Amino acid sequence: MLFCILQIMQSTSVRIDRATHQELSRLAEQLDATLGDTIALAIRKLRQERMGEELSTPLTPEEQLWLDADPR
Repeated sequence: MLFCILQIMQSTSVRIDRATHQELSRLAEQLDATLGDTIALAIRKLRQERMGEELSTPLTPEEQLWLDADPR
């Protein structure tokens, strides 16, 4: 059974410096999560922050015209 699960799971290695690995390990321990899950959470957070930054930028005049257009 375990062999079947391992065949389905695909993984890769990423090289990081020791200090980053130690910090990641501490964070994972605090979150009671695996290193992989902690990295996935960090990526999600970064994506959300970038999306928030994009959404907070002022609209271009063209975008504002489109939003103000009569829907009929």
